Amino acid sequence: MREEFEVAIVGAGPAGISAALALAEKGIKVIVFERGEFPGAKNVSGGVLYGHDLAESVPDFIRRECPVERNIVESRVWYLSLDGGFNVSFRDRAFEEGLSFNAFTVGRARFDRWFAGIAEEKGALVVCGTTVTDLLRDGGGRVTGVRTDRSDGDVTARVVLIADGVNSALAAKTGFRAEPEPNDVALAVKEIIELPEEVINERFNVEAGHGVTIEILGEITQGMDGVAVIYTNKNSLSLCIGANLFDLMSNTVRPYEMLEEFKAHPMVAPLIKSGRPREYMAHWLAEGGYDTIPHIYGDGYLIAGESGMLFNALHREGSNMAMASGRLAALTIAGALARGDTGSESLAGYAAALQASYVMKDLKKYRRFNRFLLNHKELFSTLPRLGASAAREMLTVDGISKKEKQTSIRRRIQGAIPLARLARLLWAGARSIG
Repeated sequence: MREEFEVAIVGAGPAGISAALALAEKGIKVIVFERGEFPGAKNVSGGVLYGHDLAESVPDFIRRECPVERNIVESRVWYLSLDGGFNVSFRDRAFEEGLSFNAFTVGRARFDRWFAGIAEEKGALVVCGTTVTDLLRDGGGRVTGVRTDRSDGDVTARVVLIADGVNSALAAKTGFRAEPEPNDVALAVKEIIELPEEVINERFNVEAGHGVTIEILGEITQGMDGVAVIYTNKNSLSLCIGANLFDLMSNTVRPYEMLEEFKAHPMVAPLIKSGRPREYMAHWLAEGGYDTIPHIYGDGYLIAGESGMLFNALHREGSNMAMASGRLAALTIAGALARGDTGSESLAGYAAALQASYVMKDLKKYRRFNRFLLNHKELFSTLPRLGASAAREMLTVDGISKKEKQTSIRRRIQGAIPLARLARLLWAGARSIG
């Protein structure tokens, strides 16, 4: 016997729960299906969230004891060769005071459970340990609900929101979004390293409750288009490294070996010294950008979050875009239900709302960025080697004049990457983020 809801949501991540919370607040009967035993069960600890978008759903999230690990007060960017590298950082008192919780780390297992609990308080029904295997449709192709792996698993709904992530088996199976091409996703591996809170405070030069994020490029991804990050949690560090899936397949690189080399790097090893590995996982990231976004609405359905490839690869922003898209989807659905029309034209306002938001504006701005990285592998090989070699030579006091050193460095650079080629690289980089 089918149970009926006004809205069925697939996935209890930031996108799905943001939508469920907004709908429940309007008194709309909504059900959320989650494959894991509980929301966040499939996530490893340690991720960055952004206060602005969370506050749109839960304005008093700090008072409501959101499980924050550390408030981010400093952001660092590293550009590494195999043996060294450059470090640029920015810290501002504002992120300790007026802009506190602009960005903060959380353990996703704890956060997702807490967030889903807020939605349940508002009246949403969250059903875990349940996989949505297909969409129900009428004779005209309109989505009318979901089919789950439960014995009594058919649930009808006037609208279905697909929000089960970049590797959405449902979206691919049903044809609402094609399987991502290998060059449009990254495969990343993450490890949690447990360390005492006071040790983390000392090594990252922060006070209790404050944290640091480190975004890392260079030779650490073995010449492939990739990135690594280090995030500080209360009593652990999140280390993550990944590369474009096409590059990984072409180079037959094992991601876990890349992670071990990353951990042994001279700028990383001191930060994790004496730490105890606690968790490990691999996951996909949607890095194709604006041009890979599918048609995100249709008769009786919408797609939100990374299911819709909404991920800003340059700034590593995904959770905020998931929350924003989930909330905008909910507002669109509420309007369509009030009009009594959940067809494609009635739900088209979702795409318009996304286009007007920072989500699509940022993704459109950086639409060339992924292709730029894929086409300029010298960013992950030649350039970090040359930069490190030049810095090493200039900082070595060995009786050779600085003028001679500069001449040697200039010749070395021109031999490895001609000036015209370097100029084209800089121009292409500027255009990719323009």
